[in-house]
Amino acid sequence: MALSFQILWAGRHQPDAWEALCADYRRRIEPLVRIEERPIRARTPGDDPARRRAEGRAIATAAPPDGFWVALDRRGEMVDSERLARQVETWRREWPHAVVFFLGSDLGLAPELVERCRWRWSLGPLTLPHALARLVLLEQLYRALSIGAGIQYHRRPF
Repeated sequence: MALSFQILWAGRHQPDAWEALCADYRRRIEPLVRIEERPIRARTPGDDPARRRAEGRAIATAAPPDGFWVALDRRGEMVDSERLARQVETWRREWPHAVVFFLGSDLGLAPELVERCRWRWSLGPLTLPHALARLVLLEQLYRALSIGAGIQYHRRPF
């Protein structure tokens, strides 16, 4: 039973400087855990509630139904890197399917999708641009994996 990560995010893929940074962390993660990242685009009417619901349906449809679904949501649980590392090791031991992380668009995740998730994880109370949230997610996953693998990347705070 090998741990794998899947990151699904609402929006469209646009190569830019952020993508190069994200690609660097994906390359670091790949030797430790299989990782897939995909933008999910939902063609929807312009009104915000309808668009958010459509994005939520599209993301949920793209996710494996047997995955451990994680919503990145500002109202979720805030954890430090060492706590995240322990969570990753728990998934490695106990979860036989992909761990799926959901990132919403500028509207956030649809409440219906958030309710279906097993865990709500907050990167903090600040509102982050979508690309920055992806980068922080990837960096924190790499940090958690490096802690578990004993790689000298993470420094404990004083």
